[in-house]
Order: sequence, then structure tokens, then C-alpha cells
Amino acid sequence: MVTTGKKTRIQVEHLALSFGGVKALNDVSLEIKDREILAIIGPNGAGKTCLLNCLNGFYKPQKGDIFFDGQRITRIRPDRAARLGLARTFQNIELFTGLSTLDNIMAARHVLLRQNFLSSALYFGPAHEEEIRHRQTVEAIIDFLEIEPIRHKIVGTLPYGMRKRVELGRALALEPKVLLLDEPMAGMNLEEKEDIARFIIDIFEGQGATYPDTPVLRDGISCIVLVEHDMGVVMDIADRIAVLDFGRKIAEGTPAEIKTNPEVIAAYLGTGA
Repeated sequence: MVTTGKKTRIQVEHLALSFGGVKALNDVSLEIKDREILAIIGPNGAGKTCLLNCLNGFYKPQKGDIFFDGQRITRIRPDRAARLGLARTFQNIELFTGLSTLDNIMAARHVLLRQNFLSSALYFGPAHEEEIRHRQTVEAIIDFLEIEPIRHKIVGTLPYGMRKRVELGRALALEPKVLLLDEPMAGMNLEEKEDIARFIIDIFEGQGATYPDTPVLRDGISCIVLVEHDMGVVMDIADRIAVLDFGRKIAEGTPAEIKTNPEVIAAYLGTGA
């Protein structure tokens, strides 16, 4: 899909990240545009997760810059990144395993709370009304992800595939402008992968009148960055693909262009990774 004319949401310029003598990212530049699903692929250790970690503030790059909607966020704190509109899921699931599904998703809403300590402590009037509004949004997300049967179950007792859905729900609850997904289908069977792929597409396109009172579902998220090893899924749902290898970006283009790129075939597609 041609991206000319689309607004650039995130601009990555000459990013470099090292751990001791290991260069996790080496002079990586990338434009992440609005109205697209951008897939980032590459062999294990190529730097894909490190790039996401730099985007939302978990890692601080030694060189380069990152701009989000024109604002420099190169070494931003993760909580500030979330408030600006960057939400993500993790390669290794990061949930509160002792809390229920509902509580895990509700926990993401704290960055959107507007009431002060005193009004929240009293729990009357505006604070109570605000919690009801947040709870309604969470209930809509639970309905959208088809996890009603596990809404009160402790997350630590859930199957792996369901925990992945809960983590996606928590990211959606932040109402992000950009959604970063780090291997959302890793370890899943075919049916579970198909479900997650469907959710990603539905999130991207928006659900319109189905969820009229929940903006993140009604309007969708118009910018999604997907790190994924399943090349079938990537080729099916991505508008554009960037390929990393040993911390360098070696190619970028549409799925058709990437599929026939000799350097990509040699570095990645030919490995069976």
C-alpha cells in the first residue's frame, strides 16, 4: 500500500542502542505513518523488541532521536509515553497475575483519571461518576475481545492465549494513538492466531456504531506497529514492512516488495525463522 501523503506519527532518526559491546540497534531510521499497520520483522536478536522499548521509553538510546507527532520523546519516561498515547503489549506477558481480568484492564485506566486524591478518597459525586465511565469502557473492551467468561477469573490461572487477550485489552484501555504489539501471537495455535489477527484488523478499522460510546473501539487505532514472526500473518495484514538484521534496517516496503527482496530472503526468509 502506498503511504505517500499519510501523516507521520513517529519519526525515528539514526537510533543507536548498545549493551556493552553488543549493538542492539545500529543507525536505525524509520517513519511510522498514520492509517497503516507497520510490521517489523527479522531473526531473533535482530533488535525488534529493543526498538519498541525505545519507542515507549523502556530503553534509552545512546544516539539518535524519536519524534511523536512532532514532539521529541527520545528518552521519555514510560508513564509519560502512555499519557501521550503510546500503548504496547509485551513479548513476555506482563500482567498482574494475582488480579482478575477485569482489574487488570481497569488498572490501565489510571493514567486517564482526572479526579484528585481528596475527591477519590470520598468516592462520592464526580469520582464515583468517573469510575462508572471508566468501567463502561472496560466492559466494552471485554465484550469486544470476547472474554466475558473470564472477566472475574484470576489472570494467573488463565490459559496462555487468554492472557494474551487480556494484555491486548489492557493496552486498548489506555485509548492510545499508536498501538505497539510485540509478538502478540507467539506460542499460539492456528485458531488463536486467527482470533488475534481478526482483533487487530477490527481495532485498526474501528467498529463504528457497534460501540458508539467507546472511542477507542468506535474510531479504532489508526497506527499499529506489529512485531511478529508468523510471515503468513504479516503478509496478510501489514500495509508496510521494515526488516531488521543484527540491529540494522536492511529493507523497507510493501509485503510484495519485501517478499521478493534478495537481501531479506538471504537474511531472514531463507532461515525459516
